[in-house]
Amino acid sequence: MDRPLVASDTAAPPWTQAELLRLMDVQPCGAGHYVAPAHGPTIRNVAEAGQLLGAAVVAAAKEVPGQRVVSASMIFSRAAAHDAPLGIDVEVLRSGRTFSTAQVHIRQHDALRCAGIVLLDTGAPDLIRSAAPMPRVDPPHLLRSLDNPGSVVDGRDMRVVGDAYDPDPDEVGPPELFAWTRFRDAPDHDYLHAALLTQSTGHWTIAAALRPHPGFDQSMAHSTISTGITMITITFHDAADVTQWLLYATRVTYAGRGQAQSEGQVYAIGGPLVASYSVHAMVRGFPASDTAGVGRADTLL
Repeated sequence: MDRPLVASDTAAPPWTQAELLRLMDVQPCGAGHYVAPAHGPTIRNVAEAGQLLGAAVVAAAKEVPGQRVVSASMIFSRAAAHDAPLGIDVEVLRSGRTFSTAQVHIRQHDALRCAGIVLLDTGAPDLIRSAAPMPRVDPPHLLRSLDNPGSVVDGRDMRVVGDAYDPDPDEVGPPELFAWTRFRDAPDHDYLHAALLTQSTGHWTIAAALRPHPGFDQSMAHSTISTGITMITITFHDAADVTQWLLYATRVTYAGRGQAQSEGQVYAIGGPLVASYSVHAMVRGFPASDTAGVGRADTLL
C-alpha cells in the first residue's frame, strides 16, 4: 500500500445507511489503490461479505468511470475486521470499448482477505428482452419490519415474507427466503445504489439452508454452529433505485458436506428483474478443538 493502514481508536458509530455508504464508498489513494475506512470495534469484529463485495463494486466503477459494473464475483478466504481500514487494489486486466475486466484484491494488515473479478460494459439498447417472473409473495405493506438483533440499520427497512427469518429452531419451512428491502435516502451515484443492493445479498442463504432442518436456526450461527459466506457472484441487469422496495428471492439449491449454495434474484416493486446473485456458504459444526463463536462468519448488518 502507498500509505499505512491504522486501526481506529474511537468507538464505532451506530449502524445507519450513511455508515454503510461510508464503508463502501472507497476513496482513491494512488493509481489503482483505494481505502475503505474502519467502522470501529464491535461485539463481533467481522466485516460482512456483502459489504466487501459492495466496496469492490465501487472501486471498479471508480477505476473504469466510463463503464458500469455488470457483474462482480468474490471469494472470501479470510475474515476482515471492522476495527481497521481495508486496502483495495484494482488491476484492469483488459480495457475495451465494449467490455472491461478488472481484478480486485482486498487486504487488511498486509494480508489478503478476499479476491474477485469484475466485468464492466458501456451499455447497449435492447435487441431482445425477457426475464424470470417475480414470485407471488405478500407485498411489503402487509409485513412487519425486521427487528432481530443485529439486523437494524437506521435508514433501512427490511421485511421478510411470512416472518420466515425466525430464530425458533422448531419452526421449519422450505429452503427459501423472500425479503423486501428499502433505504430512506437516495445515494448520489448509480454505483452506490449498486453497492447498497449488493450489501444485502449475503444475508439470507444460511438462514434459508437451515429452515428445513428441525433443531437448527440462524441464531445458532457463530455460537453452536460455524457459518460464513465464502463466495458471492452478482450480476446487475437494470439500474436499481434502493429507495424503492426491492425483493430478494433466495432459494437454496444444495446443502451438505458443510456447505450451502443458493441462487437469488432481486426484483423492483412491480416486477422488473434488476439483479441476480449466487451465494456459496459454510455451514458446519465447530471442530472439537475450537471455542464456539470464533468461526469465520458474517453478521447480519
